[in-house]
Order: sequence, then structure tokens, then C-alpha cells
Amino acid sequence: MTHAPFIRPDMKAFLDMMAQVNGPKIVDMTLEEARASYQALHNLADRPARALPVIRDLACPKSENNPAGDIPMRLYDARASRSEPTPIITFYHGGGFVIGDLDTHHALCSEIAVLTDLPLVAVHYARAPEAPFPAAIRDCEAATRWVASSPAELGLTASGIVTIGDSAGGNATVVVSQLLGADPAAVPVLLQVPIFPLIADAEGSASMAQFSEGFVLTAETMAFFDAAYSADRSDPRGFPILADHSHAPPTILVTASLDPIRDSGRAYAKALVDAGRDVVFLEMRGVTHSFVNLRAAVPSAQQDLERIVAAMRFMLASPA
Repeated sequence: MTHAPFIRPDMKAFLDMMAQVNGPKIVDMTLEEARASYQALHNLADRPARALPVIRDLACPKSENNPAGDIPMRLYDARASRSEPTPIITFYHGGGFVIGDLDTHHALCSEIAVLTDLPLVAVHYARAPEAPFPAAIRDCEAATRWVASSPAELGLTASGIVTIGDSAGGNATVVVSQLLGADPAAVPVLLQVPIFPLIADAEGSASMAQFSEGFVLTAETMAFFDAAYSADRSDPRGFPILADHSHAPPTILVTASLDPIRDSGRAYAKALVDAGRDVVFLEMRGVTHSFVNLRAAVPSAQQDLERIVAAMRFMLASPA
């Protein structure tokens, strides 16, 4: 017998509200409508952005690592200035590589910068379907290498990089760490923090079957993203579970128990353990995909984010 999954009361209230919304599905929208809808959901459900002394737009310029041209980025810092070298967080937004941008994750990035007391640089990669796989990964890698080089435009000296992202950005988090492991940047990746990431193909998984409808992210939406992004299923840049994990950096792997791609994250946690790597595995019980962007509608999700940051502090303070 299959037992009903545990759903937190505040998460259930949000799901019940969403079920009453009589609007088109993402798959039935135009691309512009889908992107606007994603922004509207975060405007409705997430906490307001924090006011910080530093919130500044910048761009990774065209270079050998970035032949396509400027990559939009946004710097967040809870300190007005820093004179000493510091770890720098590079953040890659979710949205299936299709509908997210700097603004959809603005509130979350400001919160992470405050809670970690570290500078954070959010990266806006080229999106599908206009720029399918592996364009987004190339942008994320180029932008991260640029940040690691402590460019004058950033006004910071990097002592190391912390890669972090949610959903599609969680995928990019791991892929960038793997690419910088194979071909190191100016400073090392100190920690990677993939949050409800797609690491292995979720098609046919138990979580996809159980949570395919009614839990924020749906199987239908996943298929829409998959078709737009068109990742090569044999390429580790698309499905990083396929890579060698023996040199993975310390990792905080976060999943949501009600997420159709939950088992993809679990599989990566197991692969890291099997490879003898340091990993903290956090499965947030009773919440769905995107919980870090639902912190106003689902107040308990704020505590989940604080748990993630506490784990980051622990791992960064631990000896290598």
C-alpha cells in the first residue's frame, strides 16, 4: 500500500490555492507569457528582496572563455566594501534553462547574501529555446571563471568559489564544478550547493511517477523544458551524474520530498558517497520543488533556506 506523502500545512495551503487558479498551463503559453508567469509566481509567493549596500548589475565581457559576448550578472553584498580576499558565491537561477532570469531570483539571491555574509554574483545565462544546450553551461562556466579571476569590475579578491543554484541552476552548479575541476580556474571551487537539481534523467523515476501533477513542478512542464533545452542525454554537461565524481568538491545536496525530480538528487548524493566525497544531504520534508522561492506563501521554507546556509557555514569552516 502506498501511503499519502507528508505535506506541511503551509505547503498544503499554497497547493490548495494554486489548484484554484483558473489559468493556462506553462505548456499552453507563449514563451513570453511563460516567463512573465514565472516572475509573477515569485512576486506572489516569495519574500521581498533584502535591502543591501551593494546590489549592482555588471557583465562578464567577451573573451577567449566567453566568445559569445557579454553575460549579464548581478552582484549582491551585505557589506559595503571588503579589503580582504573572500569566497565568492556564484548563483545560477532555475527555470528549466528557459524561463528564469536575474529578476526571478532577485529576492532569493539577496537573502543568501545576507545569511552567508558573502558576496554573491548571480549569472544570467543564455536561455533555450533561443540558445539550446550547451549554451547556458558555457555562459555559466565563462562567468564563473571571470569571477574567479578577481576582475577589477567586481571590486573583490576571490579566495575561492562557491557554486550554488536551484533546479536547472542546480544542474549548472554541478556541471560548472566538474568543468572547473577538470580545468581549474584562478581559484578553486570550495563548495557546491545544488538545490533540488536535475542531475540524472528523471524519466521513469518513482518520484516523477508520484509527484507528476499537483506539486508545483509537473511532468508536463518538465517535458516542455526538456524539449526546449535539448540536452544530449549522453553528455555529462547535460546529465552530470554521468561524470567521474572522484574529484567532486565538498557538496551540500538539497532535495524536496514532494518533487518529481527528487530521485535525481538522491542518485547524485549516493554517487558522491560511493566516490568517497564529502557531502551533506538535506531532504526538506513536506515541501515541493521551488520551495526556496515560496518563502512568503510557505513561511516554513525560510527555515529550510536557513538550514542550507548553516550547512554551508559548517562545510566552509571544515578542513579540506
